[in-house]
Amino acid sequence: MKKFAPRDRKVKILATLGPASRDPEMLERLFRAGADAFRVNMSHGEHATHAETIAAIRAMEKKFDRPIAILADLQGPKLRVGSFKDGKAVIRHSGHFTLDRRDEPGDDTRVQLPHPELFGVLEKGQRLLINDGKIRLKVIRAGEDEILCSAEVGGVISDRKGVNVPDAEVPIPALTDKDRRDLAFAMDQGVDWIGLSFVQRPEDLAEARKLMGGKGALCAKIEKPSAVRRLDEILELADALMVARGDLGVELEPFEVPPLQKRIVNQARTAGKPVIVATQMLESMIESPAPTRAEVSDVANAVYDGADAVMLSAETAAGEWPEEAVAMMDRIAAQVERDEAYLPRIRFLDTPPDRTTADALAHSCMTIADTVAIRAITVFTFSGSTARRVARERPSVPMLTLTPSLETARRVGLLWGAHAVVTRDIGSFEEMIAKGRRMALRHGFGAGGDKLIALAGVPFGTPGSTNLLHIVTLSGDELDRHRR
Repeated sequence: MKKFAPRDRKVKILATLGPASRDPEMLERLFRAGADAFRVNMSHGEHATHAETIAAIRAMEKKFDRPIAILADLQGPKLRVGSFKDGKAVIRHSGHFTLDRRDEPGDDTRVQLPHPELFGVLEKGQRLLINDGKIRLKVIRAGEDEILCSAEVGGVISDRKGVNVPDAEVPIPALTDKDRRDLAFAMDQGVDWIGLSFVQRPEDLAEARKLMGGKGALCAKIEKPSAVRRLDEILELADALMVARGDLGVELEPFEVPPLQKRIVNQARTAGKPVIVATQMLESMIESPAPTRAEVSDVANAVYDGADAVMLSAETAAGEWPEEAVAMMDRIAAQVERDEAYLPRIRFLDTPPDRTTADALAHSCMTIADTVAIRAITVFTFSGSTARRVARERPSVPMLTLTPSLETARRVGLLWGAHAVVTRDIGSFEEMIAKGRRMALRHGFGAGGDKLIALAGVPFGTPGSTNLLHIVTLSGDELDRHRR
């Protein structure tokens, strides 16, 4: 098949797959519409179904000769109330309601909270939010067997509704037994990224890392206030961050989320690690073929902030207009990036290079591309670290990432501005320059007379050795000469 043309934007689109989108025909339509990577939500569906979805993505990858990133998103620990005698009950506004350890159906005055770790942790004045914050309780008294609360906001409560605890760090692990099974499955399937849900502390990443066995990359989902308080430590241990605005918006006041989103994006960018903005980006397109103006502005603002990727959730997983949602996000992102104010805005964040040769050269790529008419930056990398360094600088031209590692090529599918191509390893400077020229021509990153920046490390094949920057001019006949 003819090579698939590079995207005309640098921010990536991550589309969640589900009943509305996982068949091969719809997958291809989403990819053509602009999806760069796909999210498999382990909260729903069986392993057999997920295996078919992953296989369909890999088949499409071969068809289009384009490495595609797959993120398996773990469910994480869900806190829930027990059940009720009649399936539901009514909590009175300003009334009292008790959460206890009794294994009995609940009523209008009490219900079981089947999470013993919460008893003894909560303190007077702390909040409990039930059913995505629709019911808001405040602790009056917390003991070892029951938690007496007053209802700041009452209402109907039904079986197994979720509980959020925004004011305390809950002593539960980030991985449940289901998560461990799902993680083992995802590693067996060769997924590229693992999304770790409800991270509270840096230690939460350790078990997932161990179970991953050196495979794949780890994305910490920031959706708890406790994670925000320790963001620097979590970022140091994670390979990427996701701004999971759904639960953040439950546990924090809604007006606190936008500045927090910008802070998380900025910190991840400064560290040179991908950051994804997620949840409710084009929510109305679950049922409507067109988004609201506010949703368009929300996506645009994430792009203006310099996020590496923007994510669609139910819009593509279960919505009625999955292809249209991807196409709309693609058009929004492309329009923003055509704005002459875009580059100055994303460069407003100061990302000073570390005092290393690799960082200095990555920074130089940006300044050279701003000074000279450069068509693209070709980056030779084995681990992907050089590509991350270049992307951190947000250069004005695209980055053609050449690597002998298929795993690396797939992983950079969430990295701003990166177009990955798997090539055989190189053994000399001359081979590097010749291959970079040919790949640029073959994949649409230049024509005769265009200049390229080549960035690599000598000795070749040594991770972390980036120490060489070279500017070349394409003659335009490199492919023909290579065939001869």
